[in-house]
Amino acid sequence: QVQLGESGGGLVQPGGSLRLSCTVSGRADSMYAMSWFRQAPGKERVLIAAISWDGRNTDYGDSVQGRFTISRNNAKNTVYLRMDSMKPEDTAVYLCAARTTYSSSSYYSREYSYQFWGQGTQVTVSS
Repeated sequence: QVQLGESGGGLVQPGGSLRLSCTVSGRADSMYAMSWFRQAPGKERVLIAAISWDGRNTDYGDSVQGRFTISRNNAKNTVYLRMDSMKPEDTAVYLCAARTTYSSSSYYSREYSYQFWGQGTQVTVSS
């Protein structure tokens, strides 16, 4: 069974930075496309960033374009989300998602595309 474990959440001041990590355990021999979503209280879950298995192709939500960066290290079965110039509206639970893929260069931007989800990590942006 595949499991995803997120870490790195916490409290950060506006304008600050944070890096989230998500590690895949279990059937780590498969190719996984991965992504980060977030969900704020009373709001829908939205895509933050998606990345292909080979790391060459990425997609970002409009609200974080130019501020957040997704990357991955397949040797460590880990995907990262670097968040810079953070704003109070970035406050949410951030969830990591993964799906098996036969295409090393494809990313997936829809929530329903993903088979596996982490528990989420809280990120709060406040002074």
